[in-house]
Amino acid sequence: MMWPWKRAAKQIEPRRAANTSVLELDTAKEILAEIFHIRTDDVDEMIQMRLAEQDWGEQKEPRPAIFSLVNSL
Repeated sequence: MMWPWKRAAKQIEPRRAANTSVLELDTAKEILAEIFHIRTDDVDEMIQMRLAEQDWGEQKEPRPAIFSLVNSL
């Protein structure tokens, strides 16, 4: 066994830049899987089914561009 300070130095490689949207989506899938006690593959299937149900050609109500949590009195 070698002492830690006598080991050969390794060059540190930079991390790959990760897309934060992909990481957020994966995290959301894991949370849904944990809440509903299902596999992440089942979550993917649920998402695909919901996307297939939507009619992308015409939307009945446009979504607001800005969301506000402040209630106006």
